[in-house]
Amino acid sequence: MSEVAKKDTDLKLLAGAVLGLAIGLVGLFLGLSSGDKAPFLGWLWGCSFWLSIAIGLLMLVMIFRVFNSRWTPVVRRQLEHGLAAFPWLGLCFAPLLLVALFGGDNAGILWSWINPDSPTVDGITVATDVLHQKKAGYLNLYFFSLRIILYFAVFCGLSYWMRRVSFTQDQDGDPKWTHLGMKVSAIGIPATALALTFGAFDMFMSLEYQWFSTMYGVWFFSSGIRAALAITILGCLFLLKKGTLSGIYKPAHQYDLACLSLAFTVFWAYISFSQYFLIYSANIPEETFWYNIREINPNTGETSAWFWVSMGLIFGHFFFPFLYLLFYKNKINGRRIAFIALWILVFHLLDLYWNIIPGREIVPGAYVGYEARPVLGFHLFWGISTLIGVGCLCVRAVRQSFNSNVAELIPVRDPRILDSLNHHE
Repeated sequence: MSEVAKKDTDLKLLAGAVLGLAIGLVGLFLGLSSGDKAPFLGWLWGCSFWLSIAIGLLMLVMIFRVFNSRWTPVVRRQLEHGLAAFPWLGLCFAPLLLVALFGGDNAGILWSWINPDSPTVDGITVATDVLHQKKAGYLNLYFFSLRIILYFAVFCGLSYWMRRVSFTQDQDGDPKWTHLGMKVSAIGIPATALALTFGAFDMFMSLEYQWFSTMYGVWFFSSGIRAALAITILGCLFLLKKGTLSGIYKPAHQYDLACLSLAFTVFWAYISFSQYFLIYSANIPEETFWYNIREINPNTGETSAWFWVSMGLIFGHFFFPFLYLLFYKNKINGRRIAFIALWILVFHLLDLYWNIIPGREIVPGAYVGYEARPVLGFHLFWGISTLIGVGCLCVRAVRQSFNSNVAELIPVRDPRILDSLNHHE
């Protein structure tokens, strides 16, 4: 691609980022003025999709490093470019944190526990809710803000080191960078695991602070890995089609990525079912309400629209990808694997939507005082604009990393590079 074409593509991505984020920011301003939560839910949904992918990429890079996998260097380099998006993701998340810190009476518009005067579905306020009182040592604004900053510091710091050890080795070929990468990864995997787990608690679970689940962080991990593997497959196929990875990215690499995708499809299903089964078996109201609002209308007892979204996740996000990836040809054929990778990304987006949006809306005079938010609403419009804006910003950052000449096309001086280039089934 010529320099003119590269600049033209970068300008288009920048324009998409500015337009999408500008619409999302207008929504945040209108929501803050009117007390409407929809733009904030949409912004969180749009940001979390790209954040989950970036976290998955970071975990994969460190896992590949720790296991010193022979086949991964060719693929790992593409993941390392993807880590360039983290600083921009932190910047995109900042408006939600700023509103929480300086939003005044509407500081708790997204996370209701921030405002002690926020009403709850029990007809009381957050300040008098015993469930919040027991969690107040953890769920308080300044500790929450400190944790969010710490999470992004962990993600950005580890991404910096993963890129540095790999890119620097391209220049001097010193094997010390390989050993340093393994050491940083050995520390970084548990650090990232803690950050993503508590990040999922803070960003998503605390939207309904009365609810809790010890498996929620593992769900977020498995979802992020699945999405990251899908993006990796699509990215490598795109570079292969352009000729950039011709003769380098082979069917054997694609087969292994597809096998990992199958493994994490099963893992996602196991975690999601286990969480549901444990909560269903215990039948504790403080836990079951979270699933109830995703299955029935609590005021009528009838099946709600969210129930069909739930069924879509069971059959579309597990059964279909699971059965599809069992077949060998579906793993090695470029079009077939590209199809299922796109499918997984779409349903990952739906999975996040199902986890973030429903919530409990207080309805005066209703039988139990609340009902789930509608499946379709303005939160979808604001979310799609944010999704496009953040996505264009992340893709532009990855392209700039790829075109910056700070690294070779593949890690040419990695000790495992010949094994990776000659990898076969």
